[in-house]
Amino acid sequence: MILLDYKDRRPIYEQVVEKLKDLMICGVLEQDAQLPSVRALATDLSINPNTIQRAYAELERRGFIYSVKGRGSFVADTSSIRALKNSELKKDLVSWIQEAKRAGLTEDKAHTWVAEEWVRQEYLTGEEREDDKSRESDKKI
Repeated sequence: MILLDYKDRRPIYEQVVEKLKDLMICGVLEQDAQLPSVRALATDLSINPNTIQRAYAELERRGFIYSVKGRGSFVADTSSIRALKNSELKKDLVSWIQEAKRAGLTEDKAHTWVAEEWVRQEYLTGEEREDDKSRESDKKI
């Protein structure tokens, strides 16, 4: 599910691009999976179809999706993009560890922090899913 933040300064199409890209990178949208039609997604998000068309065009330009005339848009092979993202994450982790060591953080404390944050993020992600379900039921009323 895509949730848009109307308080965000970024254009709506950029938010749609980011959300769909994240779903592809984390594997929720798998390779060759068909994306919703422009009209269907625009209706679901209550936004102009031109906004979705622009987002899809940007995703295609970046290599995240491909279009088949008369069939729709599909998720491209994102394995190389996922590998790049993992590489960036590892660099960030290395920087964080170096800074933590300079600050005197012990390995045990770092493990504890990571484990606690991992659990917290899992909880928040579950909470977001529950919020999505309640929003969906609100829409149906």
